[in-house]
Amino acid sequence: MRAMNEKSASYQSWLESFASEHGATAGTVHLQRGDDLFLVAALNIPPPLMAAVQHVPHGKGMAGLAQVRKQPVQTCNLKEDTSSDIKPGAKAVDARAAVAIPVLDATGRVRAVVGIAFTEEGSLAAERETSLMAAASRLPIADG
Repeated sequence: MRAMNEKSASYQSWLESFASEHGATAGTVHLQRGDDLFLVAALNIPPPLMAAVQHVPHGKGMAGLAQVRKQPVQTCNLKEDTSSDIKPGAKAVDARAAVAIPVLDATGRVRAVVGIAFTEEGSLAAERETSLMAAASRLPIADG
């Protein structure tokens, strides 16, 4: 990422705590600006992938799908998923199960998408997905 300003440093700190609390090995935080998503924090994302995830067009990849659906989007295994939901670059992340979690405001509008990935393979149970969505909703987002 570019030089971290105070705002991105706070998102980075939040992401590191969130990932640790939920047993994740990698993650991202994208804020919605206009129709698209923009990266403000990343954890254990390989350098080649960083350029690709700086800007996520509306509806593209796991984060973009979570943005459009307003529901978590997950994969059992980033490295082996052959669906069109997972972009080829995501396979570079050293993780298996992953979920992109939309962060909604009080009116149901997407404010951000938090992505986290785990070393183990498999689907996340609906209860865990719901718990992660509730936890991600606590992402502090400053306007502007």
